[in-house]
Amino acid sequence: MKSDGLPEGTVDEVRLGTFELDTAVSKLLPRRGRVCLGETVITPTERLVDTNGVRLRVTEAGERGAPVVVLAHGFPELAYSWRHQIPVLADAGYHVIAPDQRGYGDSSHPEAVDDYDIVALTGDVAGLLDDVGAQRAVVVGHDWGSPVVTNFALLHPDRVAGLVNLSVPPVPRSSERPTDIWRKTFGDHFFYILYFQEPGVADADLGRDPRASLQRMLALEGFTAPASELADKPLPPLPEWMSQEEFDHYADVFTRTGFTGGLNWYRNFDRNWELTASTPAATVTVPTLFIAGSADPVLSFTPRHRVTDLVTGDYREVLLDGAGHWLQQERPDEVNALLLEYLSGLELA
Repeated sequence: MKSDGLPEGTVDEVRLGTFELDTAVSKLLPRRGRVCLGETVITPTERLVDTNGVRLRVTEAGERGAPVVVLAHGFPELAYSWRHQIPVLADAGYHVIAPDQRGYGDSSHPEAVDDYDIVALTGDVAGLLDDVGAQRAVVVGHDWGSPVVTNFALLHPDRVAGLVNLSVPPVPRSSERPTDIWRKTFGDHFFYILYFQEPGVADADLGRDPRASLQRMLALEGFTAPASELADKPLPPLPEWMSQEEFDHYADVFTRTGFTGGLNWYRNFDRNWELTASTPAATVTVPTLFIAGSADPVLSFTPRHRVTDLVTGDYREVLLDGAGHWLQQERPDEVNALLLEYLSGLELA
């Protein structure tokens, strides 16, 4: 069943501000946080899952046997970044699974850089489905989670019922190695992904003051120069959409774990390029939704115009006016409304 009534392969591009979604939000969504169903309160649970050679800490809500939605976070985030979505989706009848992905939080932190390649990351998602006895799921990713779920649709096409990308669009494999492209593009100018490539360098810079590093990255300032060069500058304020308590949760975790796990994902860009030269599926055929903030600088260096070279099924793109990069935390009500609308149009039985 088509989610938007469009002919197959059609692109539906929509630009939405907060006002346009107010009515949909008021009809579809309970208040954020724990969700009350009569006398029942939906409170997500946490557990550890051993799969694919690692142990993953999983936040979960909803009934076993219901349609599964997997939420994949980005850098530097955790399953906690989906705190506004998990209970809402469970309330709507979905079995929601949000892992701290490998290298993050209380999940395993393998030492080898190669242990963070796209085959391993997508294998973790497949393992989570196996753990709950689900053949297929709708996979939703933000930031680095977007390439994970996009490649999951290519490497495990029979296990995907729908694809949602936040902030990073589903784009096809480039004709050149990614790091070669970025070196040509940025030359001697700073580009954070190239800065992240050398093991130990960004790890040490970010780890000297994890709280300050996180605060700068939330403001996106932390992606504009090496952390060591920003150390003497005043800290930007916390974004208005994040409370001190929420920030403290992130800061406590990354102070304990460091950043190496997440940085190792970036160190696999070229390896991933090699590994995906041939995939079981050449294109994404399931209905796909891309949500981005119109003010997200990531859009400036992602080849969004090539999405339909990869996505051959229904594709819808929604830009939230004035929104930045951390969409599911910054604009949770709009994101939740869009997710619920999209999910309601899928055949998930």
